[in-house]
Amino acid sequence: MNNTSQHRENQGLWLGLLGVFIFALTLPMTRLATGTVDAPQMSPWFVTWARAALAGGLSAIYLLAVRAPWPLAEQRGPLYLSLAGNVIGYPLLLGWALRHVTASHAAVITSLMPLATAAAAAWLMHQRARLGFWVFAALGSALVAVYSLLRAAQMGHGFTLTWADTLLVGAVVAGSLGYVAGAKVTASLGAEKVISWVCVMALPITLPGAWLTWPDPTIAPLSWLALVYVGVFSMWAGFFAWFRGLSLGGPLRVSQLQLLQPFITILAAVPLLGESLDAMTLGFALLVVATVFMGRRMANTPKAH
Repeated sequence: MNNTSQHRENQGLWLGLLGVFIFALTLPMTRLATGTVDAPQMSPWFVTWARAALAGGLSAIYLLAVRAPWPLAEQRGPLYLSLAGNVIGYPLLLGWALRHVTASHAAVITSLMPLATAAAAAWLMHQRARLGFWVFAALGSALVAVYSLLRAAQMGHGFTLTWADTLLVGAVVAGSLGYVAGAKVTASLGAEKVISWVCVMALPITLPGAWLTWPDPTIAPLSWLALVYVGVFSMWAGFFAWFRGLSLGGPLRVSQLQLLQPFITILAAVPLLGESLDAMTLGFALLVVATVFMGRRMANTPKAH
């Protein structure tokens, strides 16, 4: 490998790591923005609309700057599906869930996202996956269910799945379906333009939604800063770093950095939210990430004989 190629790969890895770090802070920042049941801040509805409206404004500027043509008619369907999953479904369900559970708890549940996305791709894009992938996907799901039941028992709710965990599972499903829909037009539009067009196409919904759900003036300044973060970085800039990293460093190497995301979230929640490091949470995060790693290795289409 020559020096130029090595430099590109290293640059790609660093950009990929930056993208993962940005996405990992989404959970604690969302909890800061929405607050908790006992100390609510912004409505999850407002956070959902406002973060997408912020990203939509930045996206419009970017698309005008690069003179991007309007998406073709056949590209708009997948973009609208991505809008439903990534702009509305995922952040809204996540926001309501984070009012009831810690960011560390949510990190364990949402760490299934890579496997869920691969499963959605296999279903929607008719891609065959090895039996081993489905075994590890089932194992990862079982681990998440066991963690949720144990955590509920610790909280005195008995061995039952809580409503917040159901919301988190819904967020994972919505996000993964949105990613797969966007992936259908990534080759023709370009990754950065996909997320930008999705945010721009959402503006007729997100701008009036943000205005109608605007919070009262008593919201803490820190919550406003958290909202700006999830709108500017989680919803928009993070994708630029992530997709550029994948392009420079190669999808196979750079995508493995996603395995670090739940651990960065758990560690970041300590200074940002005052959460404590919990051995059970860290242990289950490690086990789930291991199943994600193995499942992704098994997700390739079987070779023809």
